[in-house]
Amino acid sequence: MSTHGDHEIAGDDQHSFAPRELLILYATETGTAEETADRIARECRRVRFHCRVQSMDTYPPETLISEHLVIFVVSTTGWGAEPRAMISLWNMLLRSDLPDDLFEDMDFCVFGLGDTAYEKFCWPAKKLSRRMQSLGGHEICSRGEGDEQHRLGIDGALDPWIECLLEVLIQLYPLPHQQDNVPAGRPPPRVSLSNLASSALLDPDPLDEDTKFHTASVKCNRRITAEDWFQDERHFEFSFEDDIKYNPGDVVVIHPCAVASEVDSFLVTMGWANVADDFFTIEHTMLDQTLPDHLPKIVSLRILFTRYLDFNAVPRRSFFRLLRYFTTDELECEKLDDFVSIEGADELYDYCQRVKRTTWEVLSEFRSARIPREYVFDLFPPLRPREFSIASSIELHPREIHLCIAIVRYRTKLKIHRKGVCTSYLSGLKSGDTLRIGLRKGFISLPTDPNTPVVCVGPGTGIAPMRAVIEQRLHEGHTNTTLYFGCRSAHKDQHYHSEWESHAEEHKLRYHVACSRDGPEGVKRTYVQDLMKRDAQHIWTMLGQQRGILIISGSSNKMPAAVREVVRGAVEIFGGMSNAEAVEYVAAMEREGRLIEECWS
Repeated sequence: MSTHGDHEIAGDDQHSFAPRELLILYATETGTAEETADRIARECRRVRFHCRVQSMDTYPPETLISEHLVIFVVSTTGWGAEPRAMISLWNMLLRSDLPDDLFEDMDFCVFGLGDTAYEKFCWPAKKLSRRMQSLGGHEICSRGEGDEQHRLGIDGALDPWIECLLEVLIQLYPLPHQQDNVPAGRPPPRVSLSNLASSALLDPDPLDEDTKFHTASVKCNRRITAEDWFQDERHFEFSFEDDIKYNPGDVVVIHPCAVASEVDSFLVTMGWANVADDFFTIEHTMLDQTLPDHLPKIVSLRILFTRYLDFNAVPRRSFFRLLRYFTTDELECEKLDDFVSIEGADELYDYCQRVKRTTWEVLSEFRSARIPREYVFDLFPPLRPREFSIASSIELHPREIHLCIAIVRYRTKLKIHRKGVCTSYLSGLKSGDTLRIGLRKGFISLPTDPNTPVVCVGPGTGIAPMRAVIEQRLHEGHTNTTLYFGCRSAHKDQHYHSEWESHAEEHKLRYHVACSRDGPEGVKRTYVQDLMKRDAQHIWTMLGQQRGILIISGSSNKMPAAVREVVRGAVEIFGGMSNAEAVEYVAAMEREGRLIEECWS
C-alpha cells in the first residue's frame, strides 16, 4: 500500500510542530461507517492523536478549509450513490469557483465502504479522493476500500489500512521526545456513569426539542396486501399540527422503540433486571467516540435498550474482540480468540453473519461475560433511526405524510423468527398514537417544463416515492407520466392499483404492471424490465427524443441494472447509436439528473 511519497520529505519539519489532532468525518446509512470511524479514532490513540469524530451532515462545510488533517470514512448506497449525510459537503466541493490550491495546507485520506457485488464499488470514496486531490489536498495514505464480500468483511481491508495509516502518521508527525506508542489493550469506556436518586428529575426529551422533527398523529395503519399473502405491507397516514413542507422523493426519519417484552427478557439475560430502572447520569469522556443521537443526560438501562441501543443487531468482529475482555470462562475465551483471528474468519461468519445471530443471542451463549455498565455504548450499536420514502404529495394532502412500508419478518437459517425493530414498532401503532417524525431531502428533482415526460419504475414498496411523484404531477396538470410497477400477484400485492387504473382511464397516466407469479407454470416470469423492453421504442421517444426523466426506486438488487440495460438497448436500437455511444448516453442522463435512483439494499 503506497503512502505519502514526496510529501513526506517536504513536510517533515512543519509537521513536527503540528498539533496531534485530526478530524474524522463519516457518512453512513446503516451505521457501519460510523463504527469504522470510531475504530480508526481508537487506533489513532496508539500514536497519541486526539481525534474529533463527526457526521458529515452535522459538520459546517465552509470550515473544512481550516482543517490540517482529515480522514474521510464514506459508505456507498444504492447504485454507487453517496450517502445522504455526504450531500451538503459534496455539493460544496463540486463548486466550479473553488481554486485548485484550496486545500494545499491539508493532509487527508479516505476509507470507503462498499460491496463488490455492485458495479460501482466504493464509488463515493473514489470520487471524494479525486476531488480533494484536484483541490490541492495531499493524500497521505492510499484510499482504503472495505468490501462486505471479503471473508473478514470490512475488516479485511480496514486492518491493514489502519496499520499503514499509523506508520504514515508517525513519519509525518513524529512523536514528541521520550514518548512511545500507547500499548494495545482494553480501551477505556467512552462514558462515565454516576448513580442518581430515584426521585431525580428527568431532563426534557432531546427528540422533543429537536426542531427538525415534528409531532405526528397516526391517522391510518392499513394492510394493503391480501390477508392470506405472506408479506405484510402497510399504508400509513400521519397528520401534523405543524405546517410541514416536503417534496417528492423526500424521506421521513423515524426513531423506533424496542418491544417492551423483549427489553424485559434481555435485561434478565444480562442480570440487570433488578437495576433496570435505576437512573444515572452520562458523561461523555472519550470524545473521539460517538454516542447515539438525541441521547439524554439522565437515563436508565431500560430506557437505553428501549430507545437508544440495539441488542438485536448482528454483531461485528469488533464486538467479539471487546467481549473477550469481559469473559472469564476458559472455553469461551478460546472460542472468542478463534473468532477474532484471521484463521477463524469463516467460523465467525458461519456462527454469526450467515445465520444472523443477534448480540442478545451471542451473550446468551457466552454466559461468563459480565459487561460493566459503562461499556454498554462500546459493545452495543445505536438503535438507529430508519428512513422511509414519502408516498404522498403535500399539495394533495396538506399537513399529512403517507408511507408504504413492508413489515420485516423472516426466518433465519436457524429457523428462528426475526422481526424488524422499526417496522414492528410502526405496525403496532394505532389511530391517535403520536410519535416524532423528521424530514430529510431526497434525490428526486422533477422537471419544471410541463412537456418533459417522466418515466417511473417502482416495483414493490419502491412505489412509495413514485406515488408522491405522480400525485405532484397530477396536481400540476401534467399527463405525460408513465409508471412501470412490479409485484408478484395482481390480486395479492398490486399496491394502489385502483388509483393507477383510475388515472389511466382518465388518460392522466400510462400504467403498466408486471405480475411475476401470475403466469403459467414453466413460463418465464415477467418483470418491469421486460415490459420496458417491449416498449423500447416508446422509451427512446420519451427519454431520447423528448429528453424525459427516468426515476428508478426499489431494492438495489438486479432490477436497477436490468432497467439501465433496457434503456441502453433502446438508445442503441432506436436512437441509432453504437454500443459505446449508448453506454455514454445513459451515463450522461445520470450526470444531467435525468436518471435518478432511489434504491436501497
